[in-house]
Amino acid sequence: MKAIILLGAPGAGKGTLAEGVKNATAFIHVSTGDMLRAAIKAGSPTGLEAKAFMEKGELVPDEVILRIVGERLAQGRPDDQYMFDGFPRTLEQARRLDDVLAGLGGAVNQVFLLEVPTPVIVSRLSGRRICKGCGAVYHVTNIPSKVEGICDQCGGALYQRPDDSEATVLNRLEVYQRQTASLIDFYERKGVLVRVNAGTNPQAATAELLSKLA
Repeated sequence: MKAIILLGAPGAGKGTLAEGVKNATAFIHVSTGDMLRAAIKAGSPTGLEAKAFMEKGELVPDEVILRIVGERLAQGRPDDQYMFDGFPRTLEQARRLDDVLAGLGGAVNQVFLLEVPTPVIVSRLSGRRICKGCGAVYHVTNIPSKVEGICDQCGGALYQRPDDSEATVLNRLEVYQRQTASLIDFYERKGVLVRVNAGTNPQAATAELLSKLA
């Protein structure tokens, strides 16, 4: 069992690149959020345990998340290849994920660090606008509406989410950097960290990642 990880700050384009890799390779894109929801829907013991935390408004502990990941991967075949997008987030999660994979005869083979200059991330996130009516997503520079502030699809008003304001984005980046500094060092020491320039357009970033995929 082979696994790769896409690691990057909010706005680095993890979801977009994950889609590109999934379309071009045999990697199965796995999301801890999707696995969590599936376990709850299936009513598995671990899923019910996670649901109990969520109903109390508490974060699902790492131990439960990793158990759900292990159960999901155990359903696959020994030669399956998995791609994690934005997980693990902490050093402890990384160590526990290694244990889960080792127990299934697998390992993390490569960790792609998507590097994007801070001004580019701020522009990407703070420029996002959402339609109050239908939820369509725009960007003031990259995907502008035909009429400023008005949705092309339903004529609804466009707004900026509070967590997309420049000050909030900068704070999110600071939190990310604090959280992941040790994670980056961990994977670098293991010799599996691969840096990708994700500050370009998505097609170029995806092509670079695919060229470095072992």
